[in-house]
Amino acid sequence: MFHKVKTVNVIPDYRLSVQFAEGVTKIYDLKPLFDKWPVFNNLRNDKTLLYSVEVDKGGYGVIWNDEIDLSCDELFETGEVVETPFDNLMAFTDATELWGLNESTLRKAISYGKLVIGIDACKYGKQWVISTEAMKREYGSPKV
Repeated sequence: MFHKVKTVNVIPDYRLSVQFAEGVTKIYDLKPLFDKWPVFNNLRNDKTLLYSVEVDKGGYGVIWNDEIDLSCDELFETGEVVETPFDNLMAFTDATELWGLNESTLRKAISYGKLVIGIDACKYGKQWVISTEAMKREYGSPKV
């Protein structure tokens, strides 16, 4: 399964907080890479470079420059799960991409009562979010 990266932030002790589209947050420790791959020492020696990390286009991983990057699979498989208040929540756009649905399908499911506002889904400003549990209950496992 493709674990699309949504956000990445540097946290103390050369670690990354990585949030994935499916509503999972993981902490990834960069320190083991310093000895394994010499190019990663640049992150230890240059704080400006370290903090320049961003999500790769398409969410396929994170990048610092043309030489330093990490794949979404590496981040997901090696990262340590942390609990946050936002676990198992995802934007409708991410849910529809993961399940291969149209966003209007979810909007109709809410209007018909199949998905319950405040329990399965909630709107924040213009953005709808839905629980992973509700998606799995109503639509099975993600297609991607």
